[in-house]
Amino acid sequence: MEGEDQRLDIWLWRTRFFKTRAIAAEAISKRGVRIDRTGLVRKSTKPGASITVGDILTFRKGSDVISLRVLELPGRRGPASEAQACYQIADDKNDE
Repeated sequence: MEGEDQRLDIWLWRTRFFKTRAIAAEAISKRGVRIDRTGLVRKSTKPGASITVGDILTFRKGSDVISLRVLELPGRRGPASEAQACYQIADDKNDE
């Protein structure tokens, strides 16, 4: 729904990028996450940063850099198939 938002650490945990919310919060605090919202890019090191549908997130997990578009804000930490429906991995190529 339009106008809704969710904490960054909760979203990363519920979409199964991190095993616990605490690990997600630590990763955000130490390395930061780049949040692109309608062309306005900001880097956040705050786990409580607000994200919404349509945002593009770029973050590190281990040695990988992950860039994705937020499609949904999950209400729970469900199965992997449910979590994967909440985002679309961004390609290096611009397919639009």
